[in-house]
Amino acid sequence: MPSQDQRTAVRYFNPKSGCPGFIIEMISGIKDEVYDQMLMSKLKSLNLRQKAISRIGLDEDELKEIPPIFLHGFRYGDGALARTGKDGRYRSSKYDVAWLFFSSTQVYMYSYTFDMLTDSKREETDEYFYKDILSFTSVSETMDVPGPIGCTGTPGPNTMSEYNMFQLSTAAGKFRCSISGVADADRSISAMKQKLREKKG
Repeated sequence: MPSQDQRTAVRYFNPKSGCPGFIIEMISGIKDEVYDQMLMSKLKSLNLRQKAISRIGLDEDELKEIPPIFLHGFRYGDGALARTGKDGRYRSSKYDVAWLFFSSTQVYMYSYTFDMLTDSKREETDEYFYKDILSFTSVSETMDVPGPIGCTGTPGPNTMSEYNMFQLSTAAGKFRCSISGVADADRSISAMKQKLREKKG
């Protein structure tokens, strides 16, 4: 049985959301800010910082090389439903979260992706020695969000939206996390870059 929040999210991503703004609210009854508040409430309830510390298995006093970095944002693709709100902001039904902690020798990463439409989640931990990290970067891609079914039953036009991600690169692969929800993401990434230069210097 879907929860009330899940039913609300389904209404927010109503197939007829291609209608004009005032009709969207008549059909779904869900405004952008209501969905945002519901999502942030769920994010807070998950207590992911404490879960991250528990999964990493270290005392937080060992992870003070630089302050922990908190990254988060809407996830594009991977089966997520998407919609561009009345305010022009891209939103999706899946949300990325990542906590990064820094010891004197390693970077510890905890990531969590949840879906507002279901109970599904993806949880992952990893650790990297500074010497194995090639770079910390931000990546920006322009994405083509499929147009929703309009009031007449025909698909609406696609919407072009910018998708910003954090990327940690090693010789073995890359880790990516959306950063659309972080206003000062560049400052956090700059701090990581500086620490990496010090460790490799």
